[in-house]
Amino acid sequence: MPILYRDDHLVAVHKPSGLLVHRSELDRHETLFAVQLLRQQIGQWVWPVHRLDRGTSGVLLFALDRETLALAGQAFETREVLKEYLAVVRGWPEDSGSIDHPLKPDNDPRLPQRGEPYAQAALTRYETLARMELPLAADDRYPTSRYALVRLHPETGRRHQLRRHLKHISHPIIGDATHGKGAHNRLIATHFGCHRMLLACTRLELQHPRTGEQLLLQAAPDGDFERLLARLGWSYRL
Repeated sequence: MPILYRDDHLVAVHKPSGLLVHRSELDRHETLFAVQLLRQQIGQWVWPVHRLDRGTSGVLLFALDRETLALAGQAFETREVLKEYLAVVRGWPEDSGSIDHPLKPDNDPRLPQRGEPYAQAALTRYETLARMELPLAADDRYPTSRYALVRLHPETGRRHQLRRHLKHISHPIIGDATHGKGAHNRLIATHFGCHRMLLACTRLELQHPRTGEQLLLQAAPDGDFERLLARLGWSYRL
């Protein structure tokens, strides 16, 4: 994985789409994980400070010791870390807005449930960067299909927050098989050869937990995501 930053306490990489961060109960059959790959790559133990969904690419931060892990994790929990994502969504959202919608824990039905979950506060801010109407029909209702490029700032860190929040405002992320729209996912896959979820963590800003230095970690979308943006003529700045 491309290394974006490394010192004696932290290492940040650009995680590709389709790679799990670590082993989970739901994916026991998988054999490759970002934690394992990075340990082999740099020759030492690493601990993920935060999480990215399997389908999400972009900046992923690891600690190289447990003390740094605790300090950096606390910064995420207390919302001291600025997180920025790019996503392609169905439809045309407003120019900017906030999604203030509490979320219950997004538990998988294959796992045992422990009572009725309660909703937790969740806030996402967004900005629409570009819009496109394609002369392609995703279904029988409309002869064209609308898509938009959005920049997302999650203020909280709930599981699948961005995916669930975009679904809540009826602008689901393209390529999201769980919370998205199958017809639009298939249209983009068929006509543009893009078979991934179009969500990428492009920026993390935080204070170094050991030195106090301000860190700016950035990664532009790559692979299928990058090629799709180029074909649509969409540009952005990190």
